[in-house]
Amino acid sequence: MNENESKELTLSAAQRLVDEWIRTVGVRYFSPLTNLAILAEETGEVARVIARTDGEQSVKAGEKLDLADELADVLWVTIAIANQHGIDLTEAFANNLAKKSVRDRERHKLNKKLSED
Repeated sequence: MNENESKELTLSAAQRLVDEWIRTVGVRYFSPLTNLAILAEETGEVARVIARTDGEQSVKAGEKLDLADELADVLWVTIAIANQHGIDLTEAFANNLAKKSVRDRERHKLNKKLSED
């Protein structure tokens, strides 16, 4: 994949790429429960980076902080889980955005906690 292709990667294309990689390089999908555990682990790694970059924890000697890489790991395993369950993430994301747009149309504007600075 060249640089331009990676910057314009769609969810559908990402799902196909992850599936192809798993079936060739990775041999097969891990079980759904294993992927859930991996998702929890990767989410923890995102939390670790943010705790050190935006929170009050200090960086340990030799510790590498790469939020982009950790978020990509979360995205990768999320895509793998979606693939295992036959979920079209493009459709799911569009539906989720529509749901939030209706449900939260005024909710955040009316939240006094968000307007206090």
